[in-house]
Amino acid sequence: MISSKNVSRKASTSAMVVIMLSTLLMTNTGASAAVGSTASTNVNASAMVTPDSADPLYNRPVIDSETDLAAPVPHRKVSGHFEGTDKKFTFYFPEKSKFTGRFFQNVYPLQDENVADVNISFGADSGAYTVQTNGGGGYRVDAAAAKFSRTAAAKYYGWSGRIYGYIYGGSGGSYQTIGALEGSKGVWDGAVPYITGVPTSIPNNFFIRAFARFALEKKAQQIAEAVSPGGSGNPYAGLNDMEKTVLQEVTKLGVPLRAWEDYNYLLGLHDTEGLLGFLNVLRGIDPTYVEDFWNKPGYLGTEPSALGELFRSSKVDSTSIVTQVTRDAQNNTTSLTLDQVPAVSTPMYWLDYTLLAADGTTTAQKLSGSFDAATKVFTIGKGNPENVLSAIETGAKLKIDNRWYLAALSYHRHQVPKAQSYTAWDQFRAPDGTPFYPQRTMEIGPLITQGVSGGAAYHGHIHAKVIMVVNLFDVDAYPWNADWYSARVKEALGDRYADNFRVWYNDNADHISPARTPRLVQYDGILQQALRDVSAWVEKGVAPPRSTSYEVVDGQVEVPDKASVRHGIQPVVDLSVGGAAKIDVKAGQTVTFTARIQVPHGSGKIVATEWDFDGTGDFKAWKFGAPRQTVNISMTFKYTKPGTYDPAIRVTAQREGDTKTPFALIQNLGRVRVVVH
Repeated sequence: MISSKNVSRKASTSAMVVIMLSTLLMTNTGASAAVGSTASTNVNASAMVTPDSADPLYNRPVIDSETDLAAPVPHRKVSGHFEGTDKKFTFYFPEKSKFTGRFFQNVYPLQDENVADVNISFGADSGAYTVQTNGGGGYRVDAAAAKFSRTAAAKYYGWSGRIYGYIYGGSGGSYQTIGALEGSKGVWDGAVPYITGVPTSIPNNFFIRAFARFALEKKAQQIAEAVSPGGSGNPYAGLNDMEKTVLQEVTKLGVPLRAWEDYNYLLGLHDTEGLLGFLNVLRGIDPTYVEDFWNKPGYLGTEPSALGELFRSSKVDSTSIVTQVTRDAQNNTTSLTLDQVPAVSTPMYWLDYTLLAADGTTTAQKLSGSFDAATKVFTIGKGNPENVLSAIETGAKLKIDNRWYLAALSYHRHQVPKAQSYTAWDQFRAPDGTPFYPQRTMEIGPLITQGVSGGAAYHGHIHAKVIMVVNLFDVDAYPWNADWYSARVKEALGDRYADNFRVWYNDNADHISPARTPRLVQYDGILQQALRDVSAWVEKGVAPPRSTSYEVVDGQVEVPDKASVRHGIQPVVDLSVGGAAKIDVKAGQTVTFTARIQVPHGSGKIVATEWDFDGTGDFKAWKFGAPRQTVNISMTFKYTKPGTYDPAIRVTAQREGDTKTPFALIQNLGRVRVVVH
């Protein structure tokens, strides 16, 4: 895979990235301090970084070691640091016979300076050396490393010509990549931002999904069935009016409807924080929000509606008396026994625990831990101040509530962007653009985005050629984000847009790499091809394949069914069973599958097909002949056991039709349903 460490984590990692950065930006004084801190962390953030500019912080690179290694391919590893900082860099120089004058550089806020073997190998196979730093917010250290790498590479290779540079990053790294595109000139010649976030993405996207979970978790299975291959296609069937309203709201905001098939991930059912990892950021920046939510008109805490009633009936706000304090042999407090417990209908991890003195007059102290309603025992967690724990006595009080957690679920309604270009929020605006709901004094998303990106304004004034790669099942960075930023670039570049920007949509792929489920495909190959295509665009003037054709309809990105119309570079698969998307048969009956596979013109050839007739993810290769642009396949299979099956065909294309290379392999799949009686 090309993305070494960033998107291989679960989606909540994106949340942790920004929590870490936002914590650095915030102080107890709230938003005004946060803004000031943001400015202080981006020294000269407004100054354009160029090949000749000197960064006052990262201007003393030091090489610590140079080692010749044989694996994963022969290369020289150059490790170093920037004096006076904790920032490190590593260059991976392939053999001199392999180098043809370029480098690839991956960026991500939480990565270290060590590159994954596959990226080193891909770079060498593409005539490139590889650069990586141990990251952080912004792109300044990456720019400094990129510039110094050219000096080191010229010396190692004896290279007197120009060395071209290409930056790429996904998720949190997409913010850094766009920051670099707008805030530097001549440092990188091209870029591939992917699974792209925009200034409204954080924290809204995660809160929106948690909102969907709160209202729709009990109906998630039937929504999944409706959007699955062979399903009814009507996810609203069987929902009451309130549930329909919520599903429509989150869909218009950009949550991909087809992604409901994997509702466990979409709703964060396995996320330990229930997708509300940004809650502490919200508390720090907007501390009065919770009281407004539960007491003022215009918020769901007071709204006279079925949804408002659901919020109010789910509220927990109770104070219990500590009847027993349990300590271990070292006198460390381990648990508290309470006299009573509240009735809890929402997830336990959505509860806040606040310690109060017996008289209730002392300053409240938040506690971390877990609560067992059956035993009335609160078990002390990690990170609690020792002086607070040691002072707990029988008679103290523990306040248990979920007021903040519930309030955060609809925070997006009160963050309607002032910029009218964010059409996903039109559902919250009157015809004159005025928001229906009361708005908070600050849009949090742009503040966080500036911290991660290094001050990007997202105005579209890019200074390099770009291919943006976005996945249609991405519930973390919504697919419409690419269209929104593409429009900003078009406004900024005018007639130069088509000569500098592409958007490639990737179907049947989401935010995570490697693919989490056999229902999805691996997307690293399209990133690898994008890097090769953007370098050919810059160095040889070879324009890459056209952008994917698409429409954004009520927050959903829709692409044409035919490859000749869809464009981009991903193969398109049309799979049917008995001529339809679903078939009902008797056990022992043979069914016929028909697959028509096409690669957009000039984008490559089909090099592999794999069948999974049981829908278990056990794909078996099937030889179809020589690589070619169009492949038509008819296959038969006999189902002997009753049940519901989701058979699939997975296909792979490669630009040169190379059946042996491990690189730039672009996948897609087709799926149908077979019900055996």
